[in-house]
Amino acid sequence: MRLIRKLITFLIALLLIVPSWAVVKTWYSATHETIRKADAIVVMGAAQLDGRPGEVLTARLTEAKRIFDRDFAPRIFTLGAGAPGDRFTEAEAGRAWLIANGVSAKKVNSIPSGRDSYASIDAFAAKVGTSIKSIIIVTDPYHCLRSTTMARDKGFSATCSPSRTGKGSLENAGIRYLIRESGAYLAYITLGRHGIHISDHVA
Repeated sequence: MRLIRKLITFLIALLLIVPSWAVVKTWYSATHETIRKADAIVVMGAAQLDGRPGEVLTARLTEAKRIFDRDFAPRIFTLGAGAPGDRFTEAEAGRAWLIANGVSAKKVNSIPSGRDSYASIDAFAAKVGTSIKSIIIVTDPYHCLRSTTMARDKGFSATCSPSRTGKGSLENAGIRYLIRESGAYLAYITLGRHGIHISDHVA
């Protein structure tokens, strides 16, 4: 009986410690920016409205342009497919916004594939091959850890520059987003892509 009690205590402690570790790690990644110069900036997709970026995507694009203008990287890639029935993809809407806001069309590439983070990063990796080794991912703060982890698993040296405005920003995201992303990160590192059941293409 004593052995059983010890085993139960250990399992309960494990169930408490591991999720707490994921939450702390996700929060730390969101609040400690560590970007450095790279080969390219990669903007994760979010909802677009008939070719116009939604609030979350606009915030990400604004941050991408900010660090591009500061010469952190010479190129920008926008990622993301469209929802069924959409006339435009998230990647196309993002590219159009950047060009309309002063970024040279020659410096922006769209990769209109992927309805979740893994699929988008996988499509990016397949497109660029070994021509790009280091990237700065631009996404919501709490999404930084999961997206950079996926990128590193694909062989990239990846840092994250989080969006500073919009619903996904630290100021507005709230505890539910933190817990959601912590759970998604934990599912990814334990189950791989098969653990991904959460769409992260938000409005």
